Amino acid sequence: MIHYQLRCVSDHEFEGWFRDSSAFEDQAARGLLSCPYCGTAQVDRALMAPAVRSSRQKRDERQEAPATQAEVPAASVAGQAGIPDILLSALQKMRQEVESKCENVGDKFAEEALRIHYGETEERGIYGRMTDEEHERLEDEGISVQRLPWVQPAEG
Repeated sequence: MIHYQLRCVSDHEFEGWFRDSSAFEDQAARGLLSCPYCGTAQVDRALMAPAVRSSRQKRDERQEAPATQAEVPAASVAGQAGIPDILLSALQKMRQEVESKCENVGDKFAEEALRIHYGETEERGIYGRMTDEEHERLEDEGISVQRLPWVQPAEG
């Protein structure tokens, strides 16, 4: 995963995580990125300082004992600890959009995607779960699917 600092045309800055640089370029070109502050799709990478760790920092990190389950904050157990609020908000908004505009097909995602691809059922937006093997099969069939970070929905 690649972490980019992003900026919209209104100079709002926020973070984004991408599989690689071409994933960012593809999503930006298709207008799939939007500013969490103003909603514009005119988003580009901002300048970032590289994160360089000294050998002392690496040595100190190796010497730290890992946290036990009891020491981990509840949000971390749910998989959301350490996510900046602005990114968490954007991911929650993305989840809300997917849930409101697509059909949840659960564990039958790969099967349903194949049926849609081959015209056996109506074309529509779907979401659900799939295994790594199913994901590979869909790619082999030429079906473009995107794995999304699925965070807890926003409260309220």
